Amino acid sequence: MIQIWKLSGILWRSGLSVLLGGCLLLGGCLLLGGCANNNPAKAPVMNGRAQNGYYRVQRGDTLYRIGLRFNQDVNTLVRWNHLANPHAIEVGQLIRVRKPNSVSGGSAGVKRQPGRVTPKPDTGTTTTAAPDIRLRWPVKGKVISTFNGQTQKGIDIAGSRGTPVKAAAAGIVEYAGEELRGYGKLVLIKHSNSTMTAYAYNDSLKVVNGQKVQAGQTIATMGDSGTTGVKLHFEVRVNSKAVNPLRYLSN
Repeated sequence: MIQIWKLSGILWRSGLSVLLGGCLLLGGCLLLGGCANNNPAKAPVMNGRAQNGYYRVQRGDTLYRIGLRFNQDVNTLVRWNHLANPHAIEVGQLIRVRKPNSVSGGSAGVKRQPGRVTPKPDTGTTTTAAPDIRLRWPVKGKVISTFNGQTQKGIDIAGSRGTPVKAAAAGIVEYAGEELRGYGKLVLIKHSNSTMTAYAYNDSLKVVNGQKVQAGQTIATMGDSGTTGVKLHFEVRVNSKAVNPLRYLSN
């Protein structure tokens, strides 16, 4: 079994959100609280509002969840708030969630830093710059769920149990296992420093962590682990952000 600290690092780089041993890991961040026993604690619904561009951290928050609520990329929040460790936010902490020049007035107890140039935040619907990469289809089949950048971070492809799942491009297996609840038997392949693909819901895995693979090589077989109905969930991540796989899959 892969060590939790290493798994957390993989999640952070890939941007995946999972349940692991009763603890909710979102993009590699552990939820505050909720891991004291073996029963997964329900994370409270984040109902706070941004006041003067800031949000006060509540119990159960992670930077990833805050970013989802306010349509901001985690890396953008890290820059805006000068966070040395994005995993370590505390209840009651003020987090800037709006672009500095998009709010007026100041909030009590918070100093502004005039003149600071802040990059435009990424949202789930913006276009993420991706390298010039063409991907092969991992399986042949009907696309039954399409990418929307919010609730669906990839595409689902229907198929038959045991159908070979093939690497979309050459790379190194970053992860192969089933510790990530919600993805079933999963393979993550790193193609470059910025690009990674994910293959979930497999029936069996044909590769191991650290293995080099070629484009078109069988890495798994289709199944329904972690889901209902045989299908492959396929994601493309660029700089840890999900992008539409159909933009890169060859016709």
